Amino acid sequence: MTSTPPAHRSGFACLVGRPNAGKSTLTNALVGDKVAITSGRPQTTRHTIRGIVHRPDAQLVLVDTPGLHRPRTLLGERLNTLVRDTLTEVDVVAFCLPADQKIGPGDRFIAAQLAETLRRRTPVVALVTKTDLVDRARLTEHLLAVDALGDWADIVPVSAVGESQVDTVADVLVSHLPEGPDLYPEGELTDEPESVMVAELVREAALEGVRDELPHSLAVVVDEILPRDGRDDLLDVRVHLFVERPSQKAIIIGRGGSRLREVGTQARRGIEALLGTKIYLDLHVKVAKDWQRDPKQLGRLGF
Repeated sequence: MTSTPPAHRSGFACLVGRPNAGKSTLTNALVGDKVAITSGRPQTTRHTIRGIVHRPDAQLVLVDTPGLHRPRTLLGERLNTLVRDTLTEVDVVAFCLPADQKIGPGDRFIAAQLAETLRRRTPVVALVTKTDLVDRARLTEHLLAVDALGDWADIVPVSAVGESQVDTVADVLVSHLPEGPDLYPEGELTDEPESVMVAELVREAALEGVRDELPHSLAVVVDEILPRDGRDDLLDVRVHLFVERPSQKAIIIGRGGSRLREVGTQARRGIEALLGTKIYLDLHVKVAKDWQRDPKQLGRLGF
C-alpha cells in the first residue's frame, strides 16, 4: 500500500496582542529574516507587515499588526480599526501573551475583542511568548491562566529569542490553513514596498534609548529613493521624521546633532542590507503639532 502525501496548505495568520507582546520578534523568527521592526517600547508597529514562511508542505503568510489597545487618540482608533479589519481576512489568529507579565486588563480587552469580532468563525491560537524570561513554575501558572482566559484552538509556549518551539508554532498555524498552492514566489519574504521597510528601519533606529513618550509621537516618511546622478553604486535616500513638539525634536537630534547621527548610522546599515547597495541617508526632523489627533495630518503621514 502507498500512503497519500499530505496536501499543500497556504494562507494567512494574523498575530495580535497588546503592545510589546513579542509579535514582531516572533514574526522575524518564523520568517528567518528581519521583516518587522522590534523595540522594547510599546506601539512600535504601525503597519501590517507581512512575513512569508516557505515550507515544502505549506506557505504561511504572517500578518504582524499594531498592538490592540484602548485608544486615546485618533491614531490609536485608526490602528485598532486596522487590526479588526485584518482579523476578518485571515485564516487563523495567533494571540500573543508574554509569559513574564501577568494577564491584565489589556489581555482581557483583546480576548473580548477577538470573541466579539470573530464569533468562532476563525480559529484563535494562544501563543505564550517570551518563555525564556520565566522559570518552569511561572510558565505553568501562566499557561493555566491563559487557558482560563478564552476558548483557544491551541495553546503553544514559545521563545523567539531563545529559539524554543518556533517550529512548533509554525506547525500549529499551518494546520489551520486551507489546502492551496503557494501565494507568493519562492524566496520572497515580505510584500511590503521598499519605502515602507526603509521608513520602519529609520523609526526603529530613532526609538532606541529614548523616552517612553516618543514612540507614540514619531512618524517617518520616505520622500524619495533615487540613484545618484552619474553613479550606479549609490542611492540617495531622503527621509523626514515627524514629532509633535519641539522638545521631542530636540530629543531626536541630540546635542549638536549627535543623536541624529547615531540614528543615521544604525539605520543606514539596515537599509543598505535591505537594498543591496550603498546609500546616502539624508534625515530631517520636523514638528507636526498634535498630528496623532489631526485627521488631515494623519492622512498625509500615511494613516
